[in-house]
Amino acid sequence: MEKLTKAKNYGGKALLPIVVFLVLYVGCGIVFTALGYDKPFWIMPRYSSILFAVLVALICFEPKRSVTEKVDLWSKNAGKPGVMQLGLMVLMAGGFAKACAVIGGQASIVNLGVSLIPSYLLVPGLFAICAIISTCIGTSMGTLATMIPVAAALSQGAGINPAMAGAAVITGSYFGDNLSMIAATTICAARGVGADMKEKFKFNFYVALPATILTLVLYAFLGSSSSTTVAAGEYNLITILPYISTLVFALMGLDVILVLAIGIGLAGVIGICMGTADFFTWAQAVSAGMESMFWLAVFALMIAGLVGMVSYYGGVQWLVDNVTKKIKGRKSCEFIVGGLSLLLSATIVNNVMAIMITAPIAKELGEKYTIDSRRLATWLDIGACTAVMIVPHGTGALMVQEVMGATYLEILSYQLYPLFLIISCAAFMQFGLLRLQKKKEPQVKTILAKN
Repeated sequence: MEKLTKAKNYGGKALLPIVVFLVLYVGCGIVFTALGYDKPFWIMPRYSSILFAVLVALICFEPKRSVTEKVDLWSKNAGKPGVMQLGLMVLMAGGFAKACAVIGGQASIVNLGVSLIPSYLLVPGLFAICAIISTCIGTSMGTLATMIPVAAALSQGAGINPAMAGAAVITGSYFGDNLSMIAATTICAARGVGADMKEKFKFNFYVALPATILTLVLYAFLGSSSSTTVAAGEYNLITILPYISTLVFALMGLDVILVLAIGIGLAGVIGICMGTADFFTWAQAVSAGMESMFWLAVFALMIAGLVGMVSYYGGVQWLVDNVTKKIKGRKSCEFIVGGLSLLLSATIVNNVMAIMITAPIAKELGEKYTIDSRRLATWLDIGACTAVMIVPHGTGALMVQEVMGATYLEILSYQLYPLFLIISCAAFMQFGLLRLQKKKEPQVKTILAKN
């Protein structure tokens, strides 16, 4: 790896591998959807799409370097700790879901939910629960891992639209990623531009509030028109204890890996004690669940390596440089700061990294155009989190497609919260809502400099 300390800057051409992946996977999926094919996003598989993109990154750049050196570069980025942790997390999430199902927990939580909550309120309920959990624990991944199995069970047992239920879980999970004061995105955004955490939270809350209300109301309306009345079956409260334990321990702030491990272990103990599953049946269920999510762990690894190569060859920096050239004043600065964060997050599929890259630029621009830091932090955070909600290669969308059987476009059509959130942001930017008075410091510095 020592030989790869410097790279030729390819500028916008470095984004070619990402473009290849998006055209092959998303483009083909859209075309086949329009043509009426069944499972349109499966015709051009995501594995093949990402593999072809990786090969483009390996072959089309730095021809004088050996492929072995460039594979080392890909491997270094693919094997980063965050990527490995994500892989382990999704594998354990699959094992947890199957372990709960084999002891009867999945059927019990469905029947309990149907008996307590009207079917048309299940979808807004999922969104609200995910929003609360993610805000309390500060992580979208922990919420997704905990709630997607629950949403899958409810959609099957209560007759609600799986794409709508999945979209509610995805957007509710990223709600907290954007607002929680212990979320990495919030911390990076606030610190990156020098904003006070509480002030950023307050302003971000005002921006998100109308989007949240509209989402809950519309989900309730759509749920009432699409759900079917289902008679509640029998349930055993003991078998849903693993679900409850994951929620409680997650809210207590335990590491997600540990939370899932406790849930898997508790499911095994309950199954053995109740006689619904022996040790080997439980172990086989955990294994089957892990195997069902293995694809996502591999996909995350492949795309992390690809994004690392794109960044190494100058693609990310080119995107930043060209976007910031479009700024004309305060208003356009706010739009572009949020848009740049969104574009980077959509490109590298990492909202925290997108904020870390954009924050120093946003801080400098904010000082130049006298924009208060809480606004900058909010636009950075919302832009980055909105992107990972809606991209087809985001973890949430991929998990829902696999676990709940919905297509990407079906999920996207029910992702109401990011749509309303973007509209709310645009209104706050366009009309300068809740904008503080311009600072006097830059003018004082200018006068002193002249003297």
